[in-house]
Amino acid sequence: MRDVQYLPTAEGYDRWSDFYDTEGNPLLDLDESVVRELLPDPRGLRVLDLGCGTGRHLGRFLDAGARVVGLDFSAGMLAQARRKHGHRPDLTLLEADASGDLPLEQGSFDLVFSSLVLEHVADVAGFFRQAAGLCRPGGTLLLTTMHPALFLRDVQAHYVDRESGREFRFESHPHQVGAFILAALGAGLALRDIREAAPGRELAAANPRLEKFLGWPMLLALLLERPRIAA
Repeated sequence: MRDVQYLPTAEGYDRWSDFYDTEGNPLLDLDESVVRELLPDPRGLRVLDLGCGTGRHLGRFLDAGARVVGLDFSAGMLAQARRKHGHRPDLTLLEADASGDLPLEQGSFDLVFSSLVLEHVADVAGFFRQAAGLCRPGGTLLLTTMHPALFLRDVQAHYVDRESGREFRFESHPHQVGAFILAALGAGLALRDIREAAPGRELAAANPRLEKFLGWPMLLALLLERPRIAA
């Protein structure tokens, strides 16, 4: 049995940051596929990436001409994002906790985006209220998270130390799908689409680590809208 050690989430991602993008994490491939399908055209939009990590999705926003704010509470992950995208004039990077109080203007973003963050948030209702408040009326939110079904397979955010073989896990919260939906509705958001994504054989062929999860939901994605204020 593998030796497992638990770490505070920010510390875990700090340690993981040097090789997060290169270790072949199968969930990242599935996330990329779903985001590509659901993401609205970001051209000309003001975009907030809550928990931007190493900046995996920042490039797509910036290349489309969006003005982007990315934030993360892991200094190590944010350093990787700065290394990749810090030279871009339309990008602002902030070290901040996406589930805490943020120094951002209410209703100032056309698109609020968050990828693989919600599984680390204890107060999902509070997270959705904050995300909704930062989105302008008529704006869009796209949030992805590890599917709760993965916890049934004893899978959560982790990395394996290459030298010792020890597995490091980070604080995670196995919220149910209904809890996310109720939190979104409670924040006054309208649900436009929901995906409970499981890998297919084409994706598994590109990343063999997905083979054992064929047909098993790994990723939950919610496409939401903040309704316009009635006249």
